[in-house]
Amino acid sequence: MDRLSNTVRPYAWGSTTAIPELLGVAPTGEPQAEMWLGAHPGAPSRLDRGTSTSTDAGTSTSTDAGTGTRTVTGTGNSPGSGEQSLSAVIDADPEAELGAAAVRKFGPRLPFLLKLLAAGSPLSLQVHPDLAQAREGYEREERQGVPTDAPHRNYKDANHKPELICALTPFDGLCGFRAPEQAADLLAGLAVDSLEPYADLLRAHPEEAALREVLTAVLTADPAEMAATVTEAAAAAGRLGGAYEPYATIAHHYPGDPGVIAAMLLNHVRLQPGEALFLGAGVPHAYLNGLGVEIMANSDNVLRCGLTPKHVDVPELLRIVRFETTEPNILRPEASGTGEEVYETPIDEFRLSRYVLAPGADPRDLTTAGPQILLCTAGAPRTNGLGLAPGGAVFVPAGETTELSGTGTIFRATVVV
Repeated sequence: MDRLSNTVRPYAWGSTTAIPELLGVAPTGEPQAEMWLGAHPGAPSRLDRGTSTSTDAGTSTSTDAGTGTRTVTGTGNSPGSGEQSLSAVIDADPEAELGAAAVRKFGPRLPFLLKLLAAGSPLSLQVHPDLAQAREGYEREERQGVPTDAPHRNYKDANHKPELICALTPFDGLCGFRAPEQAADLLAGLAVDSLEPYADLLRAHPEEAALREVLTAVLTADPAEMAATVTEAAAAAGRLGGAYEPYATIAHHYPGDPGVIAAMLLNHVRLQPGEALFLGAGVPHAYLNGLGVEIMANSDNVLRCGLTPKHVDVPELLRIVRFETTEPNILRPEASGTGEEVYETPIDEFRLSRYVLAPGADPRDLTTAGPQILLCTAGAPRTNGLGLAPGGAVFVPAGETTELSGTGTIFRATVVV
């Protein structure tokens, strides 16, 4: 079992306070958007097996002045000179770290990425491809010679990216299309003349055709005309409040962006702490505000619909989006007799669960055939004698005997093998 040092990414939409408050450290004044836990090449966790036996339960942070990224360690000490990336450790002996069954099923890489996500302002409106679409898109862009780091590249890898977000605070997001009639009513309620044709289209066509035609029209409209429409719609949303408040907030952060109108086609969702939302392929979504634990397949494939200065490939986006009404499926953990509370999803690359340990509770056996990352979000639990503070985490190789004790909350990320 190894303590992890993890990178906090300073994306502009990140909260300046949520992650520091969880970690019990002073804010820097800069956004701290995501803490990555895993072996993704963009920011792999680091470990030092020579010092992982420390029982200090504190956390510490250090900042790279060049990139603004912060490193969070779970030992109370600064990262050691003997640290290795988790990806390098796994590459050296995949079966020992991941287990033979996981390697056979997913290959010699950790198949999930775990994050602490803290949204202080809306993220981009986006969808993710399914596995076949990701493989085809990746191979196509490879044949075309598009550099992996090119701003206009859509497929960074050949994997899909289903994901699950579990709220630690009240958490607002957008997920899936509303029924066209409901979206038409919302647009019509703004009393903006230039939105009337979209409302009429939503009422006049079958569901799939209506949603496809309106999203296409919004994203391909003349930019100056759409910016004027968004400005007028935002002003109306601000006056009306209520159900329109989220869209006024979005427009404040992204003035003139067509994604503001696209967002009104989607369901607004508010999660309470402990509730979660699963997002499958082709479902448009965006996170608006709040702190949560996020887990996903180990991929970086994103097709954007708006609310971003980044590349929006409208034809490819329209190929990936599933134009169907979706009722947001809010998940609540299912308790078991072992004390594990599981967030059930149809995905094998990851399995997220939670343990809430009350004072005096019996130790829990977490030994399993696959790899695990254990993340503390509250209290002072202990894993095999190692104390963890909020934000502290450990990597547990496959099959290692693992006992959880103490008090507090632990999120467990593993795989289904």
